[in-house]
Amino acid sequence: MRDIVISQQHIRRELQIFFVCILVALAVNVYSIVHFKTHWTELFTTFHITLAVAAALFVLLALLRGIAVCGKRILRRKAGTPGAEQAGLSQKA
Repeated sequence: MRDIVISQQHIRRELQIFFVCILVALAVNVYSIVHFKTHWTELFTTFHITLAVAAALFVLLALLRGIAVCGKRILRRKAGTPGAEQAGLSQKA
């Protein structure tokens, strides 16, 4: 059985994407605090909810990225581009 190796570059990219998701969730939280004129302590007291929203955004983004990659592979296979054989996507008879 082969081991699955995840490169440091891929781990770093996923961490950066998750960090951006956290920043987006915090920005939405700040907007809601300003818009509804509530206390700024809610920024800290609702941090667990902010992390949950960030995780949900990350999962949604991962699904969208997966769909995009699958669509790209299908289009590449149908078009018969030269890169399909190198990527192991060509159909062998």
